[in-house]
Amino acid sequence: MNRFDELITTVEDHQALAAENYDRIRKLSEELRSGLCEYMDAKDGVCVHLVPPGGEFKPKAYGDKAYSIPPRGFRPLGPIAFGLAVRVSRGTDWLRLTLECRKIGESFIIQIINGPEYQIILPLSEHDPEPFYELIYEHLRGWFSAGMERYQEGEYGSREIGFDIAAGTDKDKT
Repeated sequence: MNRFDELITTVEDHQALAAENYDRIRKLSEELRSGLCEYMDAKDGVCVHLVPPGGEFKPKAYGDKAYSIPPRGFRPLGPIAFGLAVRVSRGTDWLRLTLECRKIGESFIIQIINGPEYQIILPLSEHDPEPFYELIYEHLRGWFSAGMERYQEGEYGSREIGFDIAAGTDKDKT
């Protein structure tokens, strides 16, 4: 085999692993979205969407655009980021958490950007993410609680956890 063919074979193997990585993280993120909404037990509609990890967002399903790498074509093999938009009011206020998922051995490490991380052993079983839902819930509540505490003490105005907040409805299509 000549060098060019060796390179092509290596890249093909790389891309097969990149596809496997993407598919596993996408499946996990979709389970997190639906499981977190169930965990929070919102009785009045959808409370979590998968959204892009950066830039402007609206509270809607973004499909392939919710991930830091494309679902097809040449893909890097590495961590993948995605956003979880969580409804934080009875109205139309949404907050985006950006998460990054990376594989270490036979585990995925999911980190809330500028926040805690959680390890999930592969393959994922039904109740594996439940402690992570509590971690996300407490992270969200903690951010708002810390802001109220800083205000009450006369020292507020920081967004150090890196949340983005959007207002809109699920009916927004743009």
